[in-house]
Amino acid sequence: MKDIGLLILRLTSGGLVAAHGLQKLTGVWSGPGLKGTAGFMEAIGLKPGHYWGTAAAVSETSGILTALGFLHPLGPLGTLSAMTMAAGTVHRGKPVWTAAGGAELPLTNIGTAGALLFTGPGKISFDALFGIRLPRVLVALAMMCAAGAVAYGLQSAQSAQSAAAGSETLREEVQSGEASHSS
Repeated sequence: MKDIGLLILRLTSGGLVAAHGLQKLTGVWSGPGLKGTAGFMEAIGLKPGHYWGTAAAVSETSGILTALGFLHPLGPLGTLSAMTMAAGTVHRGKPVWTAAGGAELPLTNIGTAGALLFTGPGKISFDALFGIRLPRVLVALAMMCAAGAVAYGLQSAQSAQSAAAGSETLREEVQSGEASHSS
């Protein structure tokens, strides 16, 4: 029964995250495609937008690996990376609920991917069918690369947001000064 539960969890979460990534990657299902995703990434301070947009799309599309239980743990790592970036950038500083623009859904995906990361894909998976087990060195390298990219991305976005806030404050101060000189 545990393996059936893991299959349902993998198919649902991996499939939905992959579909979300395909929206970013190809524009299907009313998605923005890579061009729109790149523009959005630039707008939130992740430059160059094409790099970050492609990284987000590919990370989310790796949900296909999760759904299939193939090359574990690369699928859950992709989801963890993409959803951590989403929670730390787009949804940061907002109430948690999705209706308020918060990170409710990314956090749910993080919890699901984290659970799958530790449990494995189960016996009803491509990895089990083909006897695939990625070398620990490769898994460790993938984890380090993902963690490094997420840390760098969050820092870049936070720096860009701080710079934008500082520019806005300066603009307001200049306008305020102009107003007092014209009085």
